[in-house]
Amino acid sequence: MESSVGIIPVILSGGAGTRLWPMSRQHFPKQFLPLTGQALTMLQATLARLPDASAMGAPVVICNDAHRFLVAEQLRQMGNEPGQIILEPVGRNTAPAVALAALEQTASGSDPILLVMPADHLVSNVEAFQKALEEAVSLAEQGGLITFGVVPTEPHTGYGYILAERTQEGLGASVKAFVEKPDQATAEDYLASGDYYWNSGMFVFRASVYLEELQQHAPDILEACRHAMASTQVDLDFLRVDREAFTACRSESIDYAVMEKTSRAVMVPLEAGWSDVGSWESLWSVGKQNGDGNVAVGDVMTVGARNCYVHSNHRLVAAVGVEDLIVVETSDAVLVMHKDRSQDVKEVVARLKAEGREESENHRCVARPWGSYEQIDMASRFQVKRITVKPGETLSLQMHYHRAEHWVVVRGTARITRGDEQFVLTENQSTFIPLGVTHRLENPGKIPLELIEVQSGSYLGEDDIVRFEDTYGRA
Repeated sequence: MESSVGIIPVILSGGAGTRLWPMSRQHFPKQFLPLTGQALTMLQATLARLPDASAMGAPVVICNDAHRFLVAEQLRQMGNEPGQIILEPVGRNTAPAVALAALEQTASGSDPILLVMPADHLVSNVEAFQKALEEAVSLAEQGGLITFGVVPTEPHTGYGYILAERTQEGLGASVKAFVEKPDQATAEDYLASGDYYWNSGMFVFRASVYLEELQQHAPDILEACRHAMASTQVDLDFLRVDREAFTACRSESIDYAVMEKTSRAVMVPLEAGWSDVGSWESLWSVGKQNGDGNVAVGDVMTVGARNCYVHSNHRLVAAVGVEDLIVVETSDAVLVMHKDRSQDVKEVVARLKAEGREESENHRCVARPWGSYEQIDMASRFQVKRITVKPGETLSLQMHYHRAEHWVVVRGTARITRGDEQFVLTENQSTFIPLGVTHRLENPGKIPLELIEVQSGSYLGEDDIVRFEDTYGRA
């Protein structure tokens, strides 16, 4: 592909992935998980399917504030230096998100071609994707707004469709209409006609062309995004847009705001093993099935089971004599459901949120920019956590009003600040942090620091933290 910085990947990473609970949760959604059994997370796999780095500029990632350190860390693991990580203060769907990226790129006078991709899709045939991308880029250079239409393999009722007429190889297909998710009979008619394609939600267009069409068909969205970008703040590696201005923007998808209205829409057919991995049933359908149609991930044993998806994270899961089930085990939740009901998981998440339960938001192991912590045990006046601090990282200088803490180092070296003291602890050494005392934990070593923290007190919530200094800019 002949380009250098003329093509900028724009990765949309704002999704919540509620239908993949209990693996995907509000503060650790599916794009940050290796759901397909590969070593890479879905965000990392999205970056990995791009052509050689010389053909692309640095990626721009749009995400929400709560996920910013997850994005930065996963890009770092891939060796990707982001062109920009733009933080949305609130979710406003894809049209405003892409407008932010287009405005950020054109502000410096450049006008690159944007390759817009959700961070949580699966593409198994990377070579076919890159070939389709070449065609899309060629069409975008001619002023088109290109979308990828996935050649359907089944009458799927969970996808929107594109009605298009293929003309000549290399010229794309003329878009006739975008249609909503159909019922089963309509989906079967679509498949039989050969004129309908799954709407992939991936786009290629020049930044200025997208902004021109947004100005024509949704000027209020463009105006709100211009205001939001006019008062940006740089925060470490992140670009924060103005909260008030962006919150005032209406929520709209690219399809509704632009693609359904523009006369410049062109579709490129895509046959590359694409899936939006929007449910556990879809993971079963794209997974490696054994002779009985079962997909097993983790420590799983099946006896007389058929057409099941069984995912174990922490312990042996055995499925005996069952059919068409989804079974997903995590450290704090187990999901069991019929495969035909996989779209209904979001109802469980809604109930968990309504009841104020932590399982809708966090796993027991919670990622932090400095490392992670995992809840091991908890009762009315104590809590035990395993804390891991990455080499060279530092927690905030903080204090707690309602709890004291006892730290035991089990691996690595810890530099401790406690009040006016500063000292170093190594393996099997411990210290006590009294209630109300200012303290800080650092890892000055070259290996991860692991320690056990025992909290005791009248209130053990994560919001009982007063931060005085913080490397990561958290309030």
